[in-house]
Amino acid sequence: MAATLVESADATPPELARPEPPSRRSLSRWAEDPRARQAANWLAGLAAFYWVLERLWPAPAGVLLKGTVIGGLYSMIALGIALVYRANRIINFAQGDLGGAPAALAILLIVSKGWPYPLAIGTGLAAGLALGVVIEFVVIRRFAKAPRLILTVVTLGLSSVLAVAEIGLPSAFHVTIPPQNFPSPFNFSFAFHKVQFQGNDVLAMLALPVVIGALAWFLNRTNMGVAVRACSESADRASLLGVPVKRVNMVVWAVASLLATVALILRAGVVGLPLGSALGLSVLLRTLAAAAIGRMDRMPTIVVASILFGIVEQSVVWHTGSSDIVDLVSFLVIMGALIAQRTHLASRAEEAALSTWTALREVRPTPPELSGLAEVVWVQRGLGAIIGMVAVALPFVIGEARTDLAVTLIVFMIVALSILVLTGWAGQISLGQFAFVGVGMTVGAWMTLHWHIDIVANLVISGLVGAVVAVVIGVPALRIRGLFLAVATLGFTFACSSYFLNYTHFGWVPTQNERLERLPVFGRVVIDTETRYFFFCLAVLLVCTLAVRGLRRSRIGRVLIAVRENERGVQAYGVNVIAAKLTAFAISGFLAAMAGVLLVHLQFALYPGSVDPVSSLKAFEMAVIGGLGSIPGVFAGAIYVQGLSWFRSSFPSALRPLIELLGSGVGLIVILMFLPGGVGSVIYKVRDRLLRRLADNKGIIVPSLVADAAEPTAVGQDEVVAAMAGASDKETAGVGP
Repeated sequence: MAATLVESADATPPELARPEPPSRRSLSRWAEDPRARQAANWLAGLAAFYWVLERLWPAPAGVLLKGTVIGGLYSMIALGIALVYRANRIINFAQGDLGGAPAALAILLIVSKGWPYPLAIGTGLAAGLALGVVIEFVVIRRFAKAPRLILTVVTLGLSSVLAVAEIGLPSAFHVTIPPQNFPSPFNFSFAFHKVQFQGNDVLAMLALPVVIGALAWFLNRTNMGVAVRACSESADRASLLGVPVKRVNMVVWAVASLLATVALILRAGVVGLPLGSALGLSVLLRTLAAAAIGRMDRMPTIVVASILFGIVEQSVVWHTGSSDIVDLVSFLVIMGALIAQRTHLASRAEEAALSTWTALREVRPTPPELSGLAEVVWVQRGLGAIIGMVAVALPFVIGEARTDLAVTLIVFMIVALSILVLTGWAGQISLGQFAFVGVGMTVGAWMTLHWHIDIVANLVISGLVGAVVAVVIGVPALRIRGLFLAVATLGFTFACSSYFLNYTHFGWVPTQNERLERLPVFGRVVIDTETRYFFFCLAVLLVCTLAVRGLRRSRIGRVLIAVRENERGVQAYGVNVIAAKLTAFAISGFLAAMAGVLLVHLQFALYPGSVDPVSSLKAFEMAVIGGLGSIPGVFAGAIYVQGLSWFRSSFPSALRPLIELLGSGVGLIVILMFLPGGVGSVIYKVRDRLLRRLADNKGIIVPSLVADAAEPTAVGQDEVVAAMAGASDKETAGVGP
């Protein structure tokens, strides 16, 4: 009470208090306004960006303006990626190719047929709109209930199909040399700080704000735009409210295709349109990064990020004459921006979306009720013997010239094992496995050249280095999940290919002129011929397979599966989730680096294009096609993808067109449409059918097999229920399998 009286006596009466200056009152109100704070943050960020740019890669204002134009065109692609992600929760790798063929059609109509500019451009835009509708109705809708991982790989197949269509367009117009650009619709040009801007540049400057403004008006002011936003939040809830989800999804793909068409038509006038590669992977990385930085839903952030990427690209190229640094900067920006947004990425909506990325079916082992039967044991031994005999006879059948292709297939199988551990078991979506392969190739080549180390020791040491690098990437990746982790790992592959593993930036990296020598294994076993090296690599594959199989049966394997299925539930049991994920990264990096050592000794040199981001995507596609639920599944994917492309000439001429079709993007889409579990699922379906028939003949009740059957025939319904209840009681008591 006394303290209160003292404070009251010391307080200044309100009528005698000095009034706050108007400037201070307005400043405090401005600081409390969230929009004002956001604007201040934007200005501070842009000022910091300009300061860093001027210190590292100073460029004239004309180059910055050129980068702004190109970055604005990137933003249209990024906005299309964001729209498709919000509708389907996938990475659309075909976003650029959606506009490639329609843009090529418009250019061909202008240059080859002499059509008026408005009519040709209108035809191209209409073709782009129709293409989006057709793709959604024919392909995307068929994968509505498939895991998002499967649908993402389907877009890789779509990209290949659209690229083929784009390449074939000039022949339809009887054009020998395809045009890559078109003349400006009006004669106007100006020079700005050492850079000349033509009519097509001006057209892009005028069209960019119009297109982005029209998209914002569509999403915010139209009924269909509101429906698109509602479906992006929750398609199931929107369907319950009467929103036509399928129609909305079709509109999303049509708008995304239209955005890509506009962007590529304008880009053809500014920098050209190489047919067959409408949007290269390096450009796709920047657009994916911009969309991920904007969290796939903030249009202003996506647009600004795209423009900044364009400015950095043009400034680096102008200042250094090379674009290698751009991939490094892109990777660092992606990692920094996504890590900083960690609190936003952990929302409930994102958690729900992540579950669809890891919804992979785990393959059951042989039921314990049947695994001890003599028939099952001898069939397993017989199959193992047949596979072993085929593997041993392969180099003698295909000849010495093609044995190197078989060795490359073994390398891809080991890479598939690394993807199985990291993505199939731990649920960490990685598109950068060939970065770890590149680490193994580089370290292995250096140790062979300078230390003349035994190849077995080389495999172990390079594998450990690959494991360390994978853990270094995995530490920040612990704060990034799902789609965003995939974008970050893809960026790491680009950074390794262009900068980290490039001898022009690091002198210790071996060059292609330094020839490697295959030293004898343990100083005794010679592996100088392709056949001997094949058997050595086959032995390494066998060891890796047995190790991964043992890992799956160990506690570590069970923990990885549990973390993939329910991370929070596993944490409640005291499991260290961080240690489990880093273990998965380390094992995956170890296997991939070992594959790199085998590959570089197969080639006898480290070639510059060995760490190819395309190979990373191909390896991921290979594992998903085979099936990420089992070791035979990923092996089947490797044999299917690599075998069809390399050995198709060995098939009879009558079958070659069919083989080429199965190995193309069309074959990929068809396989995943009818076999969502991958090629490997066929093997296990046949196995389960034979086991079910064996159980019926023996009168053995196998609950897991009976539950898969449409209608139980060999046993009664009551017996099935009793058997399943008994099995459940055994598992509860701890005596079950």
